[in-house]
Amino acid sequence: MRYILSIDQGTTSSRAILYDDHAKPIFTAQQEFPQIYPADGWVEHDPEAIWDSVLMTTRKALSLIAGMSQQGGLAGNAEISAIGITNQRETCVIWDRKTGNPIYNAIVWQDRRTADICADLKAQGKEGVVTEKTGLLLDPYFSATKIAWILDHVEGARARAEAGELAFGTIDTFLIWRLSSGTAHVTDVTNASRTCLFNIKTGGWDAELLQLFRVPVAILPQVKDCAADFALTDRAVLGVEIPVQGVAGDQQAAAIGQGCFEIGDIKSTYGTGCFALLNTGEEKIQSQNRLLATIAYGLDGKICYALEGSIFVAGAAIQWLRDEMGLIKSAAETEGMARGLSSNNGLYLVPAFTGMGAPYWDPNARGAIYGITRATGPADFVRAALESVCYQTRDLLNAMKEDGVDISTLKVDGGMAANDWVLQFLADILDVTVERPTNMETTALGAALLAGYQCGLYENMADFAASASLDKRFEPNMGEGERTELLAGWQKAVQRTLS
Repeated sequence: MRYILSIDQGTTSSRAILYDDHAKPIFTAQQEFPQIYPADGWVEHDPEAIWDSVLMTTRKALSLIAGMSQQGGLAGNAEISAIGITNQRETCVIWDRKTGNPIYNAIVWQDRRTADICADLKAQGKEGVVTEKTGLLLDPYFSATKIAWILDHVEGARARAEAGELAFGTIDTFLIWRLSSGTAHVTDVTNASRTCLFNIKTGGWDAELLQLFRVPVAILPQVKDCAADFALTDRAVLGVEIPVQGVAGDQQAAAIGQGCFEIGDIKSTYGTGCFALLNTGEEKIQSQNRLLATIAYGLDGKICYALEGSIFVAGAAIQWLRDEMGLIKSAAETEGMARGLSSNNGLYLVPAFTGMGAPYWDPNARGAIYGITRATGPADFVRAALESVCYQTRDLLNAMKEDGVDISTLKVDGGMAANDWVLQFLADILDVTVERPTNMETTALGAALLAGYQCGLYENMADFAASASLDKRFEPNMGEGERTELLAGWQKAVQRTLS
């Protein structure tokens, strides 16, 4: 029996999932790790906490396989053929090449500390060249200014980086380095494309961008296709040698897991944030509405591009209601609370906790709630938080429409997609069909499909994609008048919030 191990390293937790030869999940281990907020708008992770969570969950999966092999019978000679890795994108780590120890905490994709640096570069007229080469905008969301900040604020770091003593990586790169005991310093094209340093047309690190952001080339990893031979795990780390053969950033992995292999296929993932990714094929579409052009995947030496809209806060708003506000004990409660109200009672939450993403791109905006009355209660806050995710998705799809893309069906996944009320409201406010697959863990599935494709277990990834098995379809049934009124209220709230 051959299995694929998918390591899904997310913003709040790490998971290890085993997939069988039909890409069906048979085991999952998960571990959360702490979020660190050193200052307003700053978000960090302890790289060692990330590594420990990955190591613990991965070892649990390996123990299961070892037990299956010992039992014999139908599961005799069970083995993991390959590892796939998917990760929170843009989050960056810099570490010592000799010791493997990070020189600073990981700066998370949500972090806004470099907003002033980005504003200065914009004022110098540099955004045009960045967008032309990378498809991205000048925003602290991306890795380049985070890298420069670490090199400038850790004593001696810049000199050591230029001397080749330090290594940079997004989380996939850091994990592969650790899994291989430092023998592999590699990443894939999707993660590279989110750094603001990678030219997505030429397919390489760009000298002009490196100079602009003051990042030494000596710290950068080698870039490979999403399905490739990345590394071999060290026996001293996992007790067994397993090839790492699939890597993709979480949103691209989700698109692969959803089977978005045709031009026009679009998925929206509702996790900590929300990210809509539209396959544009071999054509890099430059948005006129502040969406991102990015790499969807690289396979067999060919690049497929995507148009992306990024929302920074989706599920994070529900976590806020639970952890900071204490209005709910679990996310599962939110569906019943929202359904129990006949309307939103005029309450709008703009969850700009770490600025606003597409299509506004305002790093200085902060969250706000409008329409509070003496009658406002916990259920109203919950419904406003859920609605905010749908309104933000509407903003993304409107921008895509203005870029000439007509969308009739949206594939969804992620934790919030389990909420039927949310998906019905989403279909209503978007006025499009929303489809939910039976397997909503599409991010981990995408990484598994890539690894399985490379090792020959899944010859045609589309046959095993989540979209091949539909759980439920949601059709819009809201009247145009009600939709228009709700959206007008949302836009008024957004305009009041933008800095």
